[in-house]
Amino acid sequence: MPDQTASGLREEVRSRYAEAARAVMNSAPGTSAACCVTSGTAEKDNCFGGPLYREEETDGLPAQAVLASLGCGNPLAVADLHEGERVLDLGSGGGIDVLLSARRVGPTGFAYGVDMTDDMLALARANAAKAGAANVEFLEGQIEAVPLPDGAVDVVISNCVINLSTDKPAVLAEMFRVLVPGGRIGISDVVAEDHLTADDRTAAGSYLGCIAGALSSSEYLAGLAAAGFADASVTFTNEAAPGLHSAIIRAVKPG
Repeated sequence: MPDQTASGLREEVRSRYAEAARAVMNSAPGTSAACCVTSGTAEKDNCFGGPLYREEETDGLPAQAVLASLGCGNPLAVADLHEGERVLDLGSGGGIDVLLSARRVGPTGFAYGVDMTDDMLALARANAAKAGAANVEFLEGQIEAVPLPDGAVDVVISNCVINLSTDKPAVLAEMFRVLVPGGRIGISDVVAEDHLTADDRTAAGSYLGCIAGALSSSEYLAGLAAAGFADASVTFTNEAAPGLHSAIIRAVKPG
C-alpha cells in the first residue's frame, strides 16, 4: 500500500520527477514528458489545455529544457517581469521558467530555481550551460524551506508545484519571507472549485497528477492572507478535471 504520510508523498514525488528527468535526458527527438508526470489521459492532456508557451518564447532554449516542462500554465505570462528584477521559481524542474525569466530580467537581473530532485537539478544546470545563461542559479532545497535569505527576490513564480507540497502554509510563508516589501507572486497551479471536498479531489485524480493535493480557491486565498499577502486573486483558466482547473494566482507583499 502506498505511503500516504507527508514524508512518503514527498519521496514519491521526488522519485517520479527524477524518473521524468532521466526520461528527458535519454529521450529521442520529438518526445516529451507528461504534465505532472502522470499517465492518466485527463491529467496529462496537453498539460491541462493547450501549449503553455508560444513558439517564439522558447526559441534558442535547449530542447531538453522544453521537453522537461511539466507545468500547467505559463507563470511568466502573469508575473510581468522587468529588467533588473530578481526572480525565484519554486520547483524549477528542468529549468525552462528560470531560463525564460533570466531572459526577461536581462543581465542586470537574476533568476533562481529551487528543486529537491538531484536529477532535475542536473538537467537544469546542463540546460543553463547550453543556453549560456550567466544570470541563473539552481539551488537544492525544498519549497517549504527555501535556501535564500529574507527579502532576496522581487518576484516568486511557480508552475504546477505548490499543489504537490504536503505543507502548503509553509510554502506560502516562505514566498512571503523571501520577497522584498512590495514584491509579488505570479503562480500557475491546479485549484479546485470551492464545492469540492478533499475526498472529492482524491476521487478525481492522484496526488502525483496534481489533483488530489490541490487547494480550493477559497483555501488558496485564505492561505495567502494568513501568510500576510494582499490583493490576492485566483483566476481559473483551463479545466483539468470536473471542478478542478489550471489557475493563475497573484498576490503582493505589502510595502
